[in-house]
Parts: sequence; C-alpha cells; structure tokens
Amino acid sequence: MPDTEWLLFIPQLPATPSSLRVYTWRKLRGAGAVSLNNSVWILPRKPECMAVIEQILRYLKKKGASGQVFFVQEATPLPHKDILALFEADRSQEYDEFLEQCHAFRAELEKETAQQKFTFAELEESEHNLKRLEKWIARIEKRDFFTASKSQQAQIAFQNCRENLKRFTQQVYRQEGIDIAPGYMTAPENNDLSELTPHDETRDENRAN
Repeated sequence: MPDTEWLLFIPQLPATPSSLRVYTWRKLRGAGAVSLNNSVWILPRKPECMAVIEQILRYLKKKGASGQVFFVQEATPLPHKDILALFEADRSQEYDEFLEQCHAFRAELEKETAQQKFTFAELEESEHNLKRLEKWIARIEKRDFFTASKSQQAQIAFQNCRENLKRFTQQVYRQEGIDIAPGYMTAPENNDLSELTPHDETRDENRAN
C-alpha cells in the first residue's frame, strides 16, 4: 500500500476580483502543486509545501477569502499512481521547455563560432543566458518531488551547455590575446571576466609601455 501523505488544498475564492485566482494559481504552480479539478490542489506533505499553503491562506484571509487544507492518504494504490502521473506530466512539460532552451543556447554558440564572433559582448550575453538556465533548472528540480523521467536528461543538457560555453570562452580569450593558466576554469561561477593570470597582467603592462 502506498504510504505517501498528501496536502489537499481547497481554496474558497470569490468570482471577483480575478487577481485572487491568479495569485493562488501562480503560488501553487510555483510550489509544484497539481490540480485534481478546478478547485482542489494536491502537494506531498512536506514542510516547505505546507509553508506555501499557509502563506496563501494568510493572504486570502486578508482579502476576505478563505480555504481549507487536509492531510490525506490514499486507501488504494490506484489513486497514488494517478496522482504521481499528474506530477510526472507537469514536470516533463517543464523539462521539455528547458531542453528546448538548452538546444537554442548551444545552437547560438555554434552559430557565433562558425561566424568567428569571439567577442566579450557575445561572451557576456552567453554567460547571462547560462545563468538563466541554471536558475531555471534549479526551480524545476525544487518542485520535482518524485524525480521525473526527464530530469537526468535535462541535467545532462545543462552540463553540455556549460561545456560548450567553456570552449567558447577559451576562443574569446585567445582572440583577445589572453593566456589561460593551466587548470583555469573558464566561464567562472561569478561571471567575473576580469580574473586574468599574472602573466596576462604583465603582458598588459608591457603593451602599455
């Protein structure tokens, strides 16, 4: 028998203003909740999920609305499988969108490489896009409670993006005449392009003289 416990949330919302429905929908979707029907939402019984529901309830109360939350457990295996399938479908859709953006990221680097556009402007834009992908996959994984089937594929795709950017960064540095020290990790985590090796600083001083 399944032993997963769930949070069943039933918001009681007026027809107007619609902003309450939008707020509730966005908060629940952001937390990874799935809808069983138009007015019933479900989440695994976890402290972080309960915290989101409590936050929603506080907001609704201030606006004159309300809601109820219940702790539930399935009596048979069938509902458990159906609920897990809903979570799988939602997360798979998100991972598919993420994978599309990873493909677009790599395609853009390939285009810039083919055109020999090894500039700091292109590098900074690519680093910004990689950071966006990093934050995106972190958000999906945070609400991927049951490790969706495409989670590993998405993580591999992201790592490929990181490796492609490392190679592009090396090309940019070579184009600018900057030596990269052995073992230096290009595309640093803090996106600081000013980290040059002592040899580079010496070369810059010599050029100035």
